[in-house]
Amino acid sequence: MRRRETKTAAQYDQDLRARQGKQVLWITPPEGVPIGFACAGLGARIGAQLLDLLVTYGGLIALLALVSYYSGMSQETANALFALFAFLIRIPYYILTELVWNGRTIGKRIAKIRVISINGRRLDPHQVVVRNLMKEAEVFTPIMLLFGVTGSSGWAQVGMFIWLLIVLAIPLFSKQTQRLGDMIAGTCVVLMPRVQRSTELTDQARPVADRFVFLPHHLEQYGRFELQSLESILREKATTQYAHARDIDVARVIGKKIGYTDRVANGDARNFLAAFYNAQRAHLEARQIFGDRRDDKFHRTPQDGTPR
Repeated sequence: MRRRETKTAAQYDQDLRARQGKQVLWITPPEGVPIGFACAGLGARIGAQLLDLLVTYGGLIALLALVSYYSGMSQETANALFALFAFLIRIPYYILTELVWNGRTIGKRIAKIRVISINGRRLDPHQVVVRNLMKEAEVFTPIMLLFGVTGSSGWAQVGMFIWLLIVLAIPLFSKQTQRLGDMIAGTCVVLMPRVQRSTELTDQARPVADRFVFLPHHLEQYGRFELQSLESILREKATTQYAHARDIDVARVIGKKIGYTDRVANGDARNFLAAFYNAQRAHLEARQIFGDRRDDKFHRTPQDGTPR
């Protein structure tokens, strides 16, 4: 007989990385449970960036047009003010929005992406400031030099073009699609996880609740621990023969225990369990309102003459 190998947490994490590919970031928060995040693709990041540029440069152009209208400045002065205002608007915008919205700007919120810390902890102000100041050195300043906004020309523009190509290529070869600023700040841009809430079992049971009538003495036999066990059964889909047989057995045991005399057909076993869950939960919640909690079927109240 072959000995079964036991994997360590590190090996398990490596296997997950290998199966999921380089586009998944696995972090371990202080609680010690690894969490996987899908890294944002370049399309989502570029789309978010374009939206942010629309916000920032829309306000910049409006401000510059207002100043130009009342001052009648020259083209050189307008270029200098454009570079200055761009810096004064852009830096506070990115830093403040990511601090207030926990790693999201307006563009990132619309694109459903956000910045997280790869150490598993909350994104701190130092990381936000570093990654956004690096964005100035990586992208915005080279673009302004490339198009001659600051008066540069010739070899400086060629150098900035090559620099931009390198900067844009780095995320393509990064394991978590990180740019330089993310690598230095210890951050990563990920897709916002979509959380789907489970349907309330009481809502599922409503269509069949009227088919089964449970009297108060039926509902006195079980407590919240048994209800939780029944809930775990109902959460599983009865798509296999084993699950269907299990539902029949559980319905038979519950019916016998609570003294339910009406016959429950095998095909109605799951409906019976759902209706019983609905009635039992409502009964326990009503009793909880009056401060009488029944933990399990062995629970005894002082009125029974037996201490709890």
